[in-house]
Formats: sequence, structure tokens, C-alpha cells
Amino acid sequence: MIIGVISDTHMPRSANRLPSAVIEVFGGVDLILHLGDWVTMDVYEQLAALAPVEGIAGNNDPGEIIDRFGHRKILTLENYKVGLVHGHTPFAGRTTEEKAQLSFKDDDLDVILFGHSHQPLLKQVNGVLLFNPGSAADKRREARYSVGLLELRENGIEAKHIFYDSKE
Repeated sequence: MIIGVISDTHMPRSANRLPSAVIEVFGGVDLILHLGDWVTMDVYEQLAALAPVEGIAGNNDPGEIIDRFGHRKILTLENYKVGLVHGHTPFAGRTTEEKAQLSFKDDDLDVILFGHSHQPLLKQVNGVLLFNPGSAADKRREARYSVGLLELRENGIEAKHIFYDSKE
């Protein structure tokens, strides 16, 4: 199973539509996971034209998105437990990565996916894959925009970032 992972689209402030690079990369995926800060349901509609979409809400999302997706969830995909959280709450004084980990401290997961920082991250901690795709259209201090691909196979999980230079 190949999953497109996206976060922090901040549309329409950051862009009016999904970047063409995202449309190209997600064109053949089985599922798309959005990790919050969609800002409008229009982002959902654009992604749903490419593949089935699931996700969670972030700190910039309105009630409509919060009600539909919630702030935290665990999905079982291809026998892997995948945690989704934006990473903005509830642990004051912690980094986004630490907040994401603490959000699932009592859960047995294979992967934790999170956003919020707009900073791409890929690493293993205590046997759990931590993955932040970065931001698809609001790179802030990063050199490039980014999304992720997560491949779930019988023999393991592979994650990688896809970097691109234009949000057009």
C-alpha cells in the first residue's frame, strides 16, 4: 500500500490550489493522509479527486474540519498501527516531535505521522517510525516544499520525502 502524506497546506492563504508537484506525486497512491491545517474543506475535495482521504485537524482548522476528522486517531493499515496527530497540543514546553510522541505514549504503534512544525522529519525512535512530511505550500524556514510517501509492505515500512521548489 502506498500512502501520500501531506500537512500544513494552509489554503487558500498559502496557495489557491494544490501544487502541481503534489498532484503528480499523489496521482497513483492508494490513500492520502492529511495531518492538519487544511484550513478549508476545499483541500479535502482537491485531494479526494486523487485518492481516498483521511486525516486529522490542526490548530488552524475550523469547526467543520475538527468535527469531521478530530484531532487524533489511530488507523490500522496493512496490519500496521499508524497514529495521526497535528502536533500542536497538549504538552506545553515540548517540541512538536515530543508532543506527537506523547500523544501516543500509551499506544503500541508502528508509525506516528504529524505536522505543525512545517519541518520534514524522518527517524526511528524506540522502534516507532516518526514522520513529518513538512509543508506542501507553506515552507516557512525550509528551503523547499515537501510531502511524503509511506509504503507499507509485508516486510516493513518505507517512508520518504518528496521535495519541490514551486507551490504552483
